[in-house]
Amino acid sequence: MNPRFHFAALLTLGLASLALAADSPAKAASKSKPSADSSLAPVEDVPGLPRVLLIGDSISMGYTVPTRALLKGKANVHRPPTNCSSTGNGLTHLKSWLGDKKWDVIHFNFGLHDAKLPPEGNRHAPPEVYEKNLRELVKQMKATGAKLIFATTTPVPNGGVISPTRRFGSVDQYNAIAKKVREENGVVIDDLNAAITPHVANLQRPNDVHFSAAGSDLLAKQVAASIESALKSKQP
Repeated sequence: MNPRFHFAALLTLGLASLALAADSPAKAASKSKPSADSSLAPVEDVPGLPRVLLIGDSISMGYTVPTRALLKGKANVHRPPTNCSSTGNGLTHLKSWLGDKKWDVIHFNFGLHDAKLPPEGNRHAPPEVYEKNLRELVKQMKATGAKLIFATTTPVPNGGVISPTRRFGSVDQYNAIAKKVREENGVVIDDLNAAITPHVANLQRPNDVHFSAAGSDLLAKQVAASIESALKSKQP
C-alpha cells in the first residue's frame, strides 16, 4: 500500500473516531435527560378570569394541559408543581398549594396512592385513615370559599395487581368512602371513574394505571365540563 495513502486513511479514521466520541456523550445525555412535564409549569393569571386549582396525582397531570386548553379564555387553571400523591402528602403540603390568593373552584382527587399496598406503597393509607385524612382536607379546602369538586379515582387494571410489588386495594372502596365524605360536605362529584371505565381497553396503557394521550383528553373534557358547571353555579 502507498505509505501516503495509508497515513491519510489512518488520519481520516482517527478524526472520525474523535468526532464520534465527542458527539456520543451529548447525544446519550439528550436521550437520557427527562423532558420537563409541561403540566407542572406555572401559569400567569389572565386578569378578570376566575381562578381554578387542580389537585391530584399523575393521572391529573395527564389531563392538566388539555383542560387548560379547553378552558382558555374562561378560567385560569393552576396546579401544584408536583404529583400531589396521597391524602397524607396532601395534609403536609395543602397550605402551600393553596397559597394566599383566592380560588373560585378547586378540583381535586386523592385515592390512587392511598390505595397502594406495601411494599411499594409507602404512602398507603388504610380505608379508615383515608377517610380521616380526606375529611380534614375537605375542611381546609372549604375554608377557602372555593367551590369544591372531587374527582373519583380511575380504575386499576388486572384486579389491582400490576406486579408482585405494585398492588392496590379496592379503588371502588376508596371511591365509596370519598362519596360519603363529599355528600356530607356538599362537595360536587366529577365521576372520572365512570367516564373512563368503558374505554379502558383502548385508552389505558397495558398493565398500567395511566392513560394514553387520547385517554387524558377524554378525562380533560369531563374535568373542563365539571369546572364550567361549577363556575356557572357561582355566578350571581
